[in-house]
Amino acid sequence: MPSNDKLFAYNLGQIVPLSEATLHISDLSVQRGYGVFDFVKVQQGYPLFLEDYLDRFYQSAELMHLAVPLSREEMKEVIAKLTELNKLPLAGMKMILTGGYSEDGFTPMNPNLLITQLPLTLPSADKVAKGIPIMTHDYVREVPEVKTINYSMGIRLLHEQKASGAEEVLYAKNGIVSEFPRCNFFIVTHDGTVVTPASNILKGITRKNVLSLAGRRYKTEVRDIRLEEVLQAREAFLTSTTKRILPIVRIDDVMIGSGKPGEFSMQLLQDLISLEEGQVAAAKG
Repeated sequence: MPSNDKLFAYNLGQIVPLSEATLHISDLSVQRGYGVFDFVKVQQGYPLFLEDYLDRFYQSAELMHLAVPLSREEMKEVIAKLTELNKLPLAGMKMILTGGYSEDGFTPMNPNLLITQLPLTLPSADKVAKGIPIMTHDYVREVPEVKTINYSMGIRLLHEQKASGAEEVLYAKNGIVSEFPRCNFFIVTHDGTVVTPASNILKGITRKNVLSLAGRRYKTEVRDIRLEEVLQAREAFLTSTTKRILPIVRIDDVMIGSGKPGEFSMQLLQDLISLEEGQVAAAKG
């Protein structure tokens, strides 16, 4: 596996060594934290569910009034070239679109596009088997339907999160839960219904896949979920590109279900792994 100093990135129209990728300090991503991004998992040289991630990336850019300088086909060509050059067996491909070099430090100009690819490590089998504790925080993200580069709240809460022994922070506002800084949230009710929040969330690609997989086995619902219902749930779990499915066994000071990963979470994780492996196998023909 190549070290990071031997990797390549797409930087402002060119593929260059990652160590040479730069951005001027006048860029609005630096000046105001203005920009969008998306993140694709590349497994055995194949970017999983790429069309879905590109859909969301271009939609995020449009909602933030940023023009992507490459067409979809050109984006795919760059992603394929980086994958070929970097030769990483498991990686994350991050596409970042910034507000561009701004003359007044506030008004967006020509957006800048950067694409990086770095090695990715999935949660360990031990972590999945034990499940994780999380904490809640009274907050809802600004423009939650857009995958912006603004993660200020999640980063600011890292100190409190570590002090509480929590692995993640679940946002809840006015008693309604929404999402984590980087993950979506699910519960399983006592009648065996798999439920995920409907509003104030980023519509994750893994969330979409898990909803589809769950619908083949169980009843599913997409609706508002109150925190009181979460604390009484049969199971809870999070979903994301980098974590797949992680069971949640404690929220704040409340044990969820039996306090161990449940059968729904573990079954859906196996279904998701099978779906990913099927995509790779199909791509290889």
